[in-house]
Amino acid sequence: MTENAYLVGLRLVGKKVVVVGGGTVAQRRLPLLVSSGADVHVITRNATPAVEALSQAESGISLQLREFRNGDLEGAWYVIAATDDPDVNAAVVAEAEQRHVFCVRADVARDGTAVTPASFEYEGLSVGVLAGGEHRRSAAIRSAIHEALQQGLIARDSSVAPGAVAGSVALVGGGPGDAELITVRGRRLLAHADVVVADRLAPQELLAELSPEVEVIDAAKIPYGRAMAQDAINEVLIDRARAGKFVVRLKGGDPFVFARGYEEVIACAEAGIPVTIVPGVTSAIAVPALAGVPVTHRGITHEFVVVSGHVAPDHPESLVNWDALAAMTGTIVLLMAVERIELFAKVLLEGGRPADTPVLVVQHGTTSSQRTLRATLSDAPERIRSDGVRPPAIIVIGAVAGFAS
Repeated sequence: MTENAYLVGLRLVGKKVVVVGGGTVAQRRLPLLVSSGADVHVITRNATPAVEALSQAESGISLQLREFRNGDLEGAWYVIAATDDPDVNAAVVAEAEQRHVFCVRADVARDGTAVTPASFEYEGLSVGVLAGGEHRRSAAIRSAIHEALQQGLIARDSSVAPGAVAGSVALVGGGPGDAELITVRGRRLLAHADVVVADRLAPQELLAELSPEVEVIDAAKIPYGRAMAQDAINEVLIDRARAGKFVVRLKGGDPFVFARGYEEVIACAEAGIPVTIVPGVTSAIAVPALAGVPVTHRGITHEFVVVSGHVAPDHPESLVNWDALAAMTGTIVLLMAVERIELFAKVLLEGGRPADTPVLVVQHGTTSSQRTLRATLSDAPERIRSDGVRPPAIIVIGAVAGFAS
């Protein structure tokens, strides 16, 4: 029969807590103990670099590199035995019991007098799960509860979500396409939205998770003349926020990387609407990474540049120094460049970029429709046309593009 544990929360501010052992278990437990305000004493023969770093960061941790000795638990309120030596752990538990101090034994949980739950913090809640010593099960249940809270499936209450304020706007980067690549905070705010104004490149699966009462506005379908697109979107954000709604402006990638996000911030600020900004995972880095290409690599490139391809190199509105790009040896990541790839390749070749410079093209990156194309700077335009590559696509130019598999 499984022995039941009594789940309780300890207020450890200023209380002495002793952790015996400085390995990976201690490394996982120490941050929460520090954040609880405990006076943490670590006793260990050897410590991991992370544990040493914690003790040197003015975090309230006292680190003693020595053997555990009888008497080390004097004055302690809570103890964790986490060495790789069962005899030492048993000795820690024995002294803790003698002193009537609760003790977690990491290697043999049932031999301790306390058990560490699988836990997380969420919007002022501390949630812990115990599963009779089945650590994988408790961790899985913990993760499921956490995800359900983030998605709004449990206790959907905007009044307790930081940033989810009626009459305000949250500018949320949805990431490069895969719904799982949105940030935790972005997903949390999305779950509390009254209105969502979404770009076509925002992860569509996230919209399917919203409650039926949430108003979803497709920014691509807002009636406007071509030149008035951004003004119309700004007006929708302001209008819904003034109506007392919590509005999430969901964009693909990062809101401040060629997404006109700051224009929306300015418009809301001028209208007196508070804005919360949630950065997103930009496709400029994530898409090449998931295709096997780092934008930087030691000994290969120390720089990368992200360039918008929405105007031609010779266009009067272009702000890009293409001669400087051609002269650099680092990585060039082109966004929105498929339509004018011939022009961009030509100006880079004329500026001195070698014709055999590797090129990687990734269409619909991070999604189930992702496809890649490997080429060189000289033949990339022809290959892109013959293979029928269409936007959205990321074009990576530089030595690192040769890493693609």
